[in-house]
Amino acid sequence: MALENWPQFRGPQGDGHADSSRLPLSWSESENIAWQTPIPGSGWSSPVVWGNQVWTATATEEGRSLRAVCVDRKSGAVVHNIEVFHIPAPEAIHKLNSHASPTPVVEAGRVYYFFGMYGAACLSTETGKILWKNSELKHDHGKNGPGSSPILNGERLILTCDGTEERFITAFDKRTGRRVWTTPRSNAAQLEGKAPDLKKAYHTPLVVQVGDHEELISVGAFRVGGYDPATGKELWWIDIPGFSNVPKPVYGRGLVFLATGFMKPEMWAIRPGGSGDVTATHVVWKVARQAPQKPSPVLVGAELYMLSDNGIVTCMDAATGGIHYSERIGGEFSASPLAAGDRIYLFDHEGRGTILAAGKEFKVLAKNSLGDGFMASPAAADGALFLRSKSKLFRVEARATPGG
Repeated sequence: MALENWPQFRGPQGDGHADSSRLPLSWSESENIAWQTPIPGSGWSSPVVWGNQVWTATATEEGRSLRAVCVDRKSGAVVHNIEVFHIPAPEAIHKLNSHASPTPVVEAGRVYYFFGMYGAACLSTETGKILWKNSELKHDHGKNGPGSSPILNGERLILTCDGTEERFITAFDKRTGRRVWTTPRSNAAQLEGKAPDLKKAYHTPLVVQVGDHEELISVGAFRVGGYDPATGKELWWIDIPGFSNVPKPVYGRGLVFLATGFMKPEMWAIRPGGSGDVTATHVVWKVARQAPQKPSPVLVGAELYMLSDNGIVTCMDAATGGIHYSERIGGEFSASPLAAGDRIYLFDHEGRGTILAAGKEFKVLAKNSLGDGFMASPAAADGALFLRSKSKLFRVEARATPGG
């Protein structure tokens, strides 16, 4: 049965998997489009879906107005368009980023927004009322803009704040917006003397079950760590070669798969768990070519797939890192892949959607074009794709009657 909701960046488990075999194989401006809704301003925030609502973030007034937008899931009509923060003098952003790139996280009755250094907020999904705001998260994005999306863990909203000067992970009480814990990155001494831009990161973390306990896997500049999500205590760490880390890791088959960041990214498989510095003991394999700087990987069965920013898809054996194929599909990519059944969906900057067959052999099933380009990652729920282009939000589903 298809999942009804897509509550956070990369879906219910945060791993890019859509539990649906009914997603469309083809679409165009006139085919399989249920509705299309212009979204004012700009934002690379991915859509999230709960009940009859689709939420995303946008920025208007050249980044001065940071907003929460809610669209009716069935009709595409805009239900809420709420200013969450007003910033008199917003920081500059990178040409491939926006002022509203972090994806919100939604649950029954509440949706949570994070705009990096400008703060986090919680809104009522019923009324759009802002229930709380917290602007205490002072950290500098390094003139690149925000990137890390929030996650929920029990009663905690977990946020990543890796700036050029201040670098920390923090958890809020999701009901009140008050801090529960804050943990600075543990490699301050190693980063001392590096250029400010080499100290920051834009990573979205994940929580995994390791034996009898949970671990928060979080990647910062030149280090990945495992933390206790209840207390923020760092349990272990591994030093990695990279900064400005963007891709969200995935977990499966006992391993965490992560891209190491700019400048020359690598894909690493690591074994979580342990204590202290486990760099020498818990790195299982590394692949040094064609790793992504922005798109997150996806694990399907025994194969791990990664998509480089310049459109090279690599399929690897998840256990060993052995490469089954590495093929160029073309295009430039920021959006992360989506896996649904035996298909993998890829969306590029020009609006092309390429669908591959999952498996050890490279096979293109379809190529489609829509809108003015995709920077945001896709969402999928109940047989429909929800795609955020640079200017619109689309609902794409098989045999849809055109609307919007």
